[in-house]
Amino acid sequence: MENQAKCKRLNKYIADSGYCSRREADRLISEGRVRLDGRVGALGDRVLPGMDVTVDGKRLSGEGEKVYLLLNKPMGIVCTADPREPMNVVDYLAYPRRVFPVGRLDKDSEGLLLLTNDGEIVNRILRAAGGHEKEYEVRIDRPVTPEFVQQMSRGVPILDTVTLPCRVRRTGERSFNIVLVQGLNRQIRRMCEALGANVTHLRRVRIMNLRLGKLQPGQWRELTEEELAGLRKRL
Repeated sequence: MENQAKCKRLNKYIADSGYCSRREADRLISEGRVRLDGRVGALGDRVLPGMDVTVDGKRLSGEGEKVYLLLNKPMGIVCTADPREPMNVVDYLAYPRRVFPVGRLDKDSEGLLLLTNDGEIVNRILRAAGGHEKEYEVRIDRPVTPEFVQQMSRGVPILDTVTLPCRVRRTGERSFNIVLVQGLNRQIRRMCEALGANVTHLRRVRIMNLRLGKLQPGQWRELTEEELAGLRKRL
């Protein structure tokens, strides 16, 4: 009974080890890259104390100290932990502990990115991704008119849907600030293109209560206790 109480689902064990998110763990298991006591692991397997879990031959330790980092991701860096991508953000950061990015920020954009080895908090953020505010500063190749702001705010047809209403504020002749509560693929760029404009620069400056502040491209720092507490309250 004691061992049963301590057992974990295989995907949660991998996430708690800090290797990747639970969603990514499901993918690794499905691809046959996870072994449990020498046999190929399966979705739904449970890990008991003392069992050996490996991913691509690397043994996992179960659960370690949690790390929460904010990075100002430079343009050209890809938001993936996949080592097959030469410009992956994990190798770029070169943090001494294994961390992975939370959510996406496309290769051509820069700005705030959260990285962690806390698989549980990643799972909670991704599961409720539709309600979390993300704020961006954007420059485009044409004037930002009142009509453009109104159309962006009300929603734009892209990817066989219409984007949710959002907050848009003009900040210059060709620049604006936008706050989204959804994360469609290359959403802002697609919205602008649908309205006849191309994005020339895009930077994320806020994720929920986490702000970019004075971090320069390539710089990172750990979350403060206050930031972490505020983040958990929103999940």
